[in-house]
Amino acid sequence: MHGANYRDGTGQPFTRKKYIKGKPQIKIAKFQGGKKATYQHCVQLLINEKVQIRHMAIEACRLAANKTLEKTTGESGYYSRLRIYPHNLLRENKMIAAAGADRLQEGMRRAWGKAVSLGARVNQGQCIMELYVNETHVNAAKKALKGACVKLPGTPTIRVLDHNKPSP
Repeated sequence: MHGANYRDGTGQPFTRKKYIKGKPQIKIAKFQGGKKATYQHCVQLLINEKVQIRHMAIEACRLAANKTLEKTTGESGYYSRLRIYPHNLLRENKMIAAAGADRLQEGMRRAWGKAVSLGARVNQGQCIMELYVNETHVNAAKKALKGACVKLPGTPTIRVLDHNKPSP
């Protein structure tokens, strides 16, 4: 299953997990990381297109950003937060691709697939991830998000905001 097949969020989203027996497990380990404290700046990762992001790509993005930032600031020098959640079930109609398997397949007849993954539909300009840091670590946070945006589909941008109140 390729992620490019599920990049466009076309069609009706399928979010009713109570009707499915074999639901896929969400791969995102934590939605918040670092230490909650008062930070001066909020560095955000925004997406510039309307896309659908799979949960494995969200977790890879989170891991890449947190590892890069943890090396420079330490574990208590930042606070990170994911702002999206993968609700949509993605299905795949698996086909047998071996010689002599033509009698076992139905083709496009009854092509309702099995649930294989989860995805989050993201609108243009929506925030995917936030990093809260102090003034000295703003460049390190931008570098961490630049390395993390490689894992995502579409073209993301990085925005730095002043943040003087305590992080939620």
